Amino acid sequence: MDGQGMKRRDFIKAGLLTAAASALGPGVMKPVGLWAATPSIKGPVKVGYQAVLSGTLAGYGEFHKMGAVMAVEEINAAGGIAGQKIEMEIRDSTLAAPTAIQNVRYFVDSWGADLLAGVDSSGQALAVAPVMGQLDRVLMVTHAATEKLTEEEVFKKGVRQVFRICTPTYQDGNAAAFVAKDLPAMSWATINPKYEYGFTTWNMFKETLGKLKPGVQFTAESWAPFGTTDFRPHINTIMDAKPEGLYSVVWAGELITMMKQAKQAGLFEKIKHVMLPVGAAMDVLEGLGAEMPDNIWISGRYFFLYPDTPQNKDWVARFKKRWNHYPAYVSETAYSTMFAFKKAIEAAGSKETGPVIKALEGMELDGPAGKRVFRKEDHQAMYDVPWGLTVSSPNYPFKIMGKQIVIPAKEFFNRPPFEGDASKPPFKS
Repeated sequence: MDGQGMKRRDFIKAGLLTAAASALGPGVMKPVGLWAATPSIKGPVKVGYQAVLSGTLAGYGEFHKMGAVMAVEEINAAGGIAGQKIEMEIRDSTLAAPTAIQNVRYFVDSWGADLLAGVDSSGQALAVAPVMGQLDRVLMVTHAATEKLTEEEVFKKGVRQVFRICTPTYQDGNAAAFVAKDLPAMSWATINPKYEYGFTTWNMFKETLGKLKPGVQFTAESWAPFGTTDFRPHINTIMDAKPEGLYSVVWAGELITMMKQAKQAGLFEKIKHVMLPVGAAMDVLEGLGAEMPDNIWISGRYFFLYPDTPQNKDWVARFKKRWNHYPAYVSETAYSTMFAFKKAIEAAGSKETGPVIKALEGMELDGPAGKRVFRKEDHQAMYDVPWGLTVSSPNYPFKIMGKQIVIPAKEFFNRPPFEGDASKPPFKS
């Protein structure tokens, strides 16, 4: 600009800036789009991601990678986050807590990560949470389900750096009970993993179903250690007890093995009501194919045919084209995590931990799974996931959900302050 006023190029630039701004309130303007990058955001935005990439559960890590990589590709192709590119490094978490801790320290101290994501194991999540407070980086958990992560570490101990984008044990225990209450079964048994996840979900199921359906009985429990390959003793224990319903959160390859052995033993001819809270996982559906019986209740953290929206259908089609696979639930949570980071950083005008935490708290995020809301109190994402009965379909080489039931998350998620009967479902109207 000279003494005679604005030059033409300055005038045009000023006009573009004005057109690109959006009003936040009286006298407050915020740049958007091309002008969203502020001097406080220095590129690139570095995300450290860990998932199980070795051993019998390595398939889960591959599904994580597919979702995360696809999101990074799309975000970068569209201009990045506030004009800055995302860089991502993925490391094998195994299932050991020390490995998860080692990974987060490497990401922050050696690689310079701005944000962290992933984690499959509940034990790892609980071990890593205090470390995130020390490292002061946001961690978005995409798979580990223990309710203690949000109730204890975030809400009670104040580790504000931890968020979770996937459904927790409430979906597996409480929601399962809401579905089971309308089934004719009055006696239930379980084959469950012999570690915290298995114990917690079965206790939730019993406690909630007992309140919803007085008189229901729980007749047998059989606990399978991690790595079980022969489920026949567990299957025999359940069949000897003659329950009307079977509940199991055995997952991944072990669930495939258990279902095949149960079918050989004739279990599904004797027990008509079977609930598999993580049976809708894509690796399980693909692994069992036609061997999955019909009329089994299944669910997960996301199912690729729900919600029936253009956004989800378009994403599933793009995912299938990109990877020649249908998305697993960890694919969706990994994918949506990157867009949660993008939205939070651009809303905060910063990639620093404090502003990002504030932006994520209470944030609504629209993604393939539908609308999520991150609760401010405990940083748990609230969203709805269906339960459904397995059925054959000419469109897929595996069983899908036929009849579906959706229990709204607000009806079965535990509520802050997480103490006393009033904080646990079923809630009095």
